[in-house]
Formats: sequence, C-alpha cells, structure tokens
Amino acid sequence: MASSSKANLTEEEYEEEEVEHFDDFTLASSWERFISEIEATCRQWLADGPKNLLEKGAVHLDSSKIIYKVKSELKNAAKIYSMEYYFEINNTGKIADWNCTLHDLQLCFGVKEFLVISPQSASGVVLDAPEASKLLSAVAIALSNCSSLWPAFVPVHDPSRKAFIGIQNMGTVFTRRFEADRIGSQVPIKFMHLEGLYELFVSKFAYSTLDHSMHIFKVHLIMKLTYRTLPNDDEGDDDIQEADAENVESEVSLGDDNRNKKLWDDDCPWSEWYSAEDPVMDTGLMDSMHVGFDLVTTWSEKVVESSFEMAELENASPHEAEKWILVPNLSPNLDSSKGDRVGFGSQLQLLVNALDMPFEAQFMEDFVSVENPGSDNLKSSMVIPPPTVLERVVNDLFHEGLQLPDFAKGEHKSSRAIKAIAVLWIEFVREIRWCWEESQPLPKMPANGSIDLATCLINQKLQMLAICIEKKHELYEEFEDCIGSNDDASSHMEEDIQAGEKSTSFHAQSQGFDGKSDSPLTPKGFNGSKTVVSKFSTNSQDVCSADKSPSDSIRRGSAGPVGSMKLLKSCQSLHAPFTQNAPLMTEDMHEERLHAVEAFGDSFSFSAQLERETLSSDMSAFKAANPDAVFEDFIRWHSPRDWENDESEANGLSKNLAENVKDDWPPRGRLSQRMSDHGNLWRKIWNDAPILPAYEQKPLLDPNREGEKILHYLETVRPHQLLEQMICTAFRASADTLNQTKFGSLKQMTTKMDQLYRTMASTLRPLQVNLSSGNSETIEDLRRLCIVFEHVEKLLSLAASLHRKFIQAPRISEAIFSDYYNFYLPTMGMGSTDVDVQKEFDMKLQLRLNERHVVSNMFTPPTANQSWRKVLSMGNLLNGHEPILREIIFSMRENAGGSHYAASSPRGYQPEIETYRMYIRGTSNDLRVALSVTSHD
Repeated sequence: MASSSKANLTEEEYEEEEVEHFDDFTLASSWERFISEIEATCRQWLADGPKNLLEKGAVHLDSSKIIYKVKSELKNAAKIYSMEYYFEINNTGKIADWNCTLHDLQLCFGVKEFLVISPQSASGVVLDAPEASKLLSAVAIALSNCSSLWPAFVPVHDPSRKAFIGIQNMGTVFTRRFEADRIGSQVPIKFMHLEGLYELFVSKFAYSTLDHSMHIFKVHLIMKLTYRTLPNDDEGDDDIQEADAENVESEVSLGDDNRNKKLWDDDCPWSEWYSAEDPVMDTGLMDSMHVGFDLVTTWSEKVVESSFEMAELENASPHEAEKWILVPNLSPNLDSSKGDRVGFGSQLQLLVNALDMPFEAQFMEDFVSVENPGSDNLKSSMVIPPPTVLERVVNDLFHEGLQLPDFAKGEHKSSRAIKAIAVLWIEFVREIRWCWEESQPLPKMPANGSIDLATCLINQKLQMLAICIEKKHELYEEFEDCIGSNDDASSHMEEDIQAGEKSTSFHAQSQGFDGKSDSPLTPKGFNGSKTVVSKFSTNSQDVCSADKSPSDSIRRGSAGPVGSMKLLKSCQSLHAPFTQNAPLMTEDMHEERLHAVEAFGDSFSFSAQLERETLSSDMSAFKAANPDAVFEDFIRWHSPRDWENDESEANGLSKNLAENVKDDWPPRGRLSQRMSDHGNLWRKIWNDAPILPAYEQKPLLDPNREGEKILHYLETVRPHQLLEQMICTAFRASADTLNQTKFGSLKQMTTKMDQLYRTMASTLRPLQVNLSSGNSETIEDLRRLCIVFEHVEKLLSLAASLHRKFIQAPRISEAIFSDYYNFYLPTMGMGSTDVDVQKEFDMKLQLRLNERHVVSNMFTPPTANQSWRKVLSMGNLLNGHEPILREIIFSMRENAGGSHYAASSPRGYQPEIETYRMYIRGTSNDLRVALSVTSHD
C-alpha cells in the first residue's frame, strides 16, 4: 500500500517526504550539530549570491565603499557565536595591494570574500587557544562539506592586539593558514628598520641556523610610506602664553599682535574681523583628529635578494617612489553639524535673533531702562556688556589706530544681543551729539559733499551730518573772519568780490537725483561742449561791441559765456552763473517729495513750488551774472526745452563763438505753452528773485536745522528700524568682504558667491521696504539665509586656503575643492532627496611628476620643538620627516613544477604559487604583522 501511494507522488514530493522522515543518527554531539548549522548557513549564502544578499538586507561597511556583510547567529551549547560573511559586488580580478577600499583582513592576507566567526561577548574574541582552534576547525569542515573556498578567521587574544587565526581550503590539496598579531608598544629597534623586517620574513621559511644576511632569497617586495604635515609649532610659546594671560589686565593693548604670530589668514579680507581656522592645516588645537595633508608614496614591486639591499632601500629618497598620492584631511568644523565656528555667518545669526525681539519696544532705551514697567519681558535673560567691552568698541569707532575686537572672545549670544546693541547704540549717539556740538568731524565719515543713496538710511544721515558739521564749522570761521576784518572791509571790497568768484565752493545747478548719489555736479553749461567758454578766456572776441558796455563792470558771479548765446534785450553774451549746490537729501527726503508729487499729480506749478528755494537761488545768480537779462533768457539757459527757437538759433548753438553769428541777434523764438500760461509760477519767482550772486545768498542748506533733525532721528529711531538697517548692512558688508577673497579659478566658488548675492537680494527686500514688522516668515527666511551664508563662508575659507597652498599647482586645489564641493553640496540642502550622502570626506589624488616639488615644499624641516623628543628611526626621510606609517608586503613564490607542490598539480599546468606572504604595518611605536602560509596536505 505504501508503495502504491508513493507511486502517485511526483518525484519532487517523494524526495521531500523522504527528507522529512529521514533521521540522521550520525549527528550525535552538539559540536557536530554546530558544524551542520554552519554548513547550512554557508550553503544558503552561496545559493543566494551577492545580489540576492543585498536584497535581503546586507549591510554596507562605512570603512569601505564596495564591501558588504551579512550576519548569522549560531549556538553551541551555552555559547552564542556570530558568523559574518564579507563580500564584494563585483568579485572579479586580482585584488589590488594598496586599494584604499579594502577591509583590514583583505589587506593583511590578500583575500577577497571571507568569514569571521566570533563569540558574542564583551571582548568579541576567543581568549582560550584550544577553543579557538576547535572553532576554526568546525568552520573549515563546514566549508569543505559545501565545497566553499572562503577563508575563515577567528579573533583571538586581547582585542587591542587585533590578532586573528585563519584557514582556507585552496580547492586541491593546498591549504592556507593565517595568523596576525600586533605589538602595541616598545617595538624592538631591529624591527623599525627594513633590514630587520626582511630578516623576520625570511625566518619563516629559512633554516633557523642560517645567517640570513649572507644568503640570497628572491623575496618580492612592495612598500607604501605615508608622510604627514606637522602641526604649527605652538608648544614652545606655552610658558609665554600662560605668563601673558596672568598679566594682561587692561584693554589698551587690544590692537597689538600678541607674540607677533602670523596666522594663515592674516592677509585675507576677513582677518580684520576674526581669524578663521585653517581648514586644511593642523593648528595644534585638535588632538583627536589630524587636519592637514597625508602624502602616500608607493613603491613598485621589486625582488630583494639580501638584507643589504633592504638597508639601501631604507636610505632611498621618497622621490624615487612610483606614485605620490595626496590625501587631504579637512577640519571637521567644515561640516555644519560639527564644531562651533566663528565667522560672519554665526554673528549674523545673533543679529537676526535680536530682530525677533524688539517690535514691541518704542525706543532703544526701553531695553536698558529700569523705569519702564512694560519692558520686563524684553529684559529677561539679558546682560549689559561690560564697560570695558563698550569702551573698546566705541573707541574703535571714534578713534583711529585700533583694531576691532575678536568675535571669538565675545560673551554675548542670542538673547543678549539686542541689549548689547541698545547700550552700544545709546553710547554711539551720545558720541555723535558731542561731535555735533563741538563741531568735530565724524570719524571714518567723509565730508565730501555727497550722500551715497546706495547705503542704508542711517549711513546717509551720518554722511549728511558730517556735511552739516563741516558747513557749520565754515560758517563759524567766516563769522570770526568777518569780525576780525570789519575795519578794512570797505577798502578791500573789490578784491573780496573777485576772490569770492575765484575761490567760491559753489558750483552750478545740480543735475538732480539719479538714484545713486546726491552730490554737487558741474556748473550749468559746463558739460564739455565746445560752445561753453570759460570766464578766464578773456582773449576771445565777441562779434557785438555791446559786450564791452558798462554793464560788464557790475557782472558778478559769472562762470563765463555760454557759447554764442546772446541776451534778448542787448547784444551781450549770455553768461552761466555760479550757483549754489542743490540741497542734499537722504533717501527718506526723496521719498517724501515723490509721495507729494504722486498726491498732487504731475503738476508743473507744484513741481516749481517744491523747487522754489533752489529755483529762486538760480534766478538770483543768473540776474547777477547777466544784469540785462529777462525771464526768457533764464529759460533759454535753465530749461532749453521750454524755449521754442527757430532752426537758425538751434544751429547757432553748435557753432564756434565767432562763426555765423553777426546776423543772429536778436535771437528769434518764443516760450513754450506751459511757460506762457497766465500766472506761471516760474515768472512770479523770477520777478521776486533779488539780484545776488551765489556767494552773497543765504545758503540753501541750513546746517544747524538739518543737523538737529538728523540727531533727533538717531535718538528716536525705532529699534526694529535700526536692526533692519543693521541686518541689511551687515549682510552686504560681510558678503562684500568675503567677495574680495582670492581663490583662483574655482568656478564652483564663483557661482556660489553669485548665488549668495541673489539670495540676499530677495531675502532682504522685505526689510528694505519696511514689510517685515513682526513677520515671523521673514525672520525664518533670514535665519535660513544665515545658514546659507555660513555654508558659503566655510567653502570660501577652504578655497582660499587651497589656493594659497597650491598656487604653483592649481590643478591640485581645483581637484580637491571640486571633490569636496560635490561632497558638501547635499549637506547644504541643494542636492536631490535620493542623494547618497557620504559620511566622511575621503579623497586620494595622484600627483603628477611636475607637482611633486610643490607638495614636497609643504613638508618644511621640523623645528626643534617638534622633533626634540623624536628619534628618527624609520629612514626614507622627506625633508627631515620620517614616515608616520610604513606598510610592506613580502612574498615568496614558487613554481609548482620545481617543488614538492608539483606532485599534485595537473600535467602541463604548473602555476606560480605564493607560498609565503607577510603584511607589515608599522610606526615608530607599534608593529602589526600578518602572515599567510600555503602548505601541501
């Protein structure tokens, strides 16, 4: 019956049923069941293959870009073991000896995929030698049962020794055995030299009684030496620094360069404000991580036959190496998630935080006044800066010769910022008022008679106040001179009039507001045209003799004739007068005028009313320069488009003075319609204007009145208005400062600076048009702008540092910066969401032969402070620097046809077998050795 029922089953179902009911009584012990469990796990991993293992959750190693691992837990009696399988996706070709992506065991033993089995304990190693051997045997049996060639390793001894034992079935009758161990201190002097290491390797296969130095062994050798730039030598000044720290009490020597140390960024544009950490050079401040450059030199494979050759190799120059690879170790503070970097970005963040607080305050005094009951919530958690800090900043603003304080030493953060600003502003305005009352020039504020309308309103007010102070001082001096010379004024009247014309500071009428500046321009008519003749050209001849009439004797304030133009009522040349400067105006004054024009429409009379004082002054000066002039003459000069002349008059203006003008008088033409209207305001002003040259007129700018207005504005400015202007100015000034940095032809940096300016323009626009009051969205935009600014600032410091270090090899700086830019871009929030963000910047750049000297010069000879404790013992010096790490791979190879391996080799196929391999990794105070031996079983 059983046979008939089984006959109805398929072959696959029959096999499954047979397996299900089969009891293997050979698995008698727990150890055998442990081996079976290892075998089953390995068979599953072999069947899945690398691609399926990735889908099932294989973990990518942080230390390698191409290696993954899977893990399984195994139990044997009361112990639990962890078995890990390490593999690569593309497991083809020979493994490279110095591949930077290798796992430690791959590098030590020259293997590809491998197993590691270890106990799940605190140490993670097998401390008992018999247990380690038994565990390794179990894995070897399991791998042999499933025909796997994977090498297997077991960690042994103390974890700090990084010791392993291992085994690998080579597929035939060959077996490789592995062993690795490490000396963590007190390395024997012999093993610090290449000669001693060579003899250590030879001792593994040569007879122990031989003198290794006298015998020839064909040992294959490859070597890698790593050099590292030294940190700046600050240790020698430690005692001096401590003594200075104890004795420095006053702030007088703030601007002195302590200890005269030259920092890497002393000539960078930001150095006046702060000193940045060099992102690619160790400053000696970080002990946990090296910042600077590693230089890796690799030597091509060579065959060494004696220890004498090793001694010669130790004296060889690193320039003889086959490859030079530069490895930049950048500061972790470049990553925004690490460190507390001082710079413009962090200070701008404090300023923006301060803006988020003062909208409920009316005046800056509200933040420091103890009498204001409504300011309690504003004063919470706020601290007034110490008097020394306040005095230091004010002194820097109002006295020359001192540098700005270092931001890194400031103690006032976030919530304290607004109170610090309030106290400083109140003291600042006090100093400004003192300068005004004492008629003292405003420091660092040019009184050149112009106002830069591209700056913030407060700066415009200060520029105008500086002009008012200068005018006020001039008026006072003129008053004193007038009193002192009152007795002889009548006898020198004629000379004073002539001197007044020649030395007057008045110019012709301003050309008006152009959106850029508010400043005096050239006299009317003096625009470069050949038709304008200077008043000093006395030799020029007029066609009409009427110019020599007695009226010339009372002509005052003339800047010279205007080409061939003649007055309508007399055949005299029309003279352009010296006029007063148009009244200076700040941006808010211009806006008031524009609002007024918009409110009253484009009224010609209203426009004249706004310009009444200036217009009357120009008319008075014109009358003084042209005693016989009429209103139409003034219009022809002041507003030519309102004089409709015939073609001969128009052509006459473009001809030379004495050419074709004999029959052109009187000029023919008429006033425009708007100037001819009844009750025209311009004609009324002309009729009322007195005959006075500019130097006898009342100044259009009243310095006392305008100065007091400015001081009232500074004393009553709303806190949020002050901070909005400070923020806009601070961002622009900071960006302009950074934009002066020299970083070579790094296109990404240029693009990023352009993007920063565009982002600033769009983000700061609400502050410039007063749309930000209490707007939390604007505050958040400003905070994001601070983050963007800090990112750009960090990139710029890196670009500047690389540029100056590799100015003679720009390819190096461009390659390093480009790689770091691509690494840093996702952290700036500019990359796509599916970007695989690299956790650590890891770059290795192979140098060209013509670039080696540039890198070599970076390894300056060590100073006494840097090398007095070191005993140079490893050889292969680079400008006095010994390698910080030496890695060597020794190997012995034998042809299977000429040795005891030939018996098991197929006929006609006699491969070369690596019988011995030793990887050595050593520094001046530790040594790690990994040995693999191939044997015939």
